[in-house]
Amino acid sequence: MNFKSRGFGYFAAVLSALCFGSVTTLAKPTLDAMNPLVLTCIVYLVSAIALTPATVTKKTTLQRKDLLKIILIAMAGAVIAPLLFFSGLRLTSASNTAVLSNVEIVFTVIIAILFFKEKINRVGYIGLAMVTVGATVVTSTPELTGIINLDIGSLMVIGSSLFWAIDNNVSKIITKKVDVLKIAQFKSGIGGLILLIIVFAANIPILIPSGDIPFILLLGIVGFALSLFLFLKSLHIIGVVKTIVIFATSSVFGLIFAILFLHEKISEFQISAICVMIVGIYLINRKGQADTSLTPP
Repeated sequence: MNFKSRGFGYFAAVLSALCFGSVTTLAKPTLDAMNPLVLTCIVYLVSAIALTPATVTKKTTLQRKDLLKIILIAMAGAVIAPLLFFSGLRLTSASNTAVLSNVEIVFTVIIAILFFKEKINRVGYIGLAMVTVGATVVTSTPELTGIINLDIGSLMVIGSSLFWAIDNNVSKIITKKVDVLKIAQFKSGIGGLILLIIVFAANIPILIPSGDIPFILLLGIVGFALSLFLFLKSLHIIGVVKTIVIFATSSVFGLIFAILFLHEKISEFQISAICVMIVGIYLINRKGQADTSLTPP
């Protein structure tokens, strides 16, 4: 296979979505026995180590303002966001988490419009509305009586999307000066070390059940590091728009994994919601004329 061909670019995007879609299913059973703070810390340290071989030959000189921005995205995207994500996943289903993670694109676009002077047209706003409606359906009662059942787990997942959206927008600025793989490595490493300091400061015991070690390694290497690497390869070959539209299918894979491996029951409302959200994401990126470059956590 030609690793620079457009065919490989599409393949990489699909495989990236599949890898990231596995995160909720891999993490859900592990969270029953581990503190979310400890799990987040270990996963990001594993991700940083896994990314090191791909960045060892890349020389990077950071200016002070670039370093501050990297620290900012590390705090937002590798500390606060994943901690909220895993904490929320612990309290809600993996299928709900997979669908709600699509809210990230809404926050990304809103932040880009408000603070980075990005513009979208009417179709883009329709797409934003569709993603919002889809998220509302997921957090509503099955009978759709109009009562929104915003449990604390769902709120945490939505909150994680907000901080990953901040990460996305700031990261877009840094990528103009610093190699994206180096950014991912720095973000993972800094985030993991900050979380480790918090774990020690809070005197939280680092208890890792031996049976969960394979899941943790898969989370760090496949769910985060490999997913990001493939995403960036696809981004380079087929461009931002096509990559993001394909990557949005990670929520579909998340639902499938939850059904197959966690035996969760998926309602017709969740299925309809994710269809609405994916169409909305397509409209935002394909027709909305907004630059909404997303990077996986």
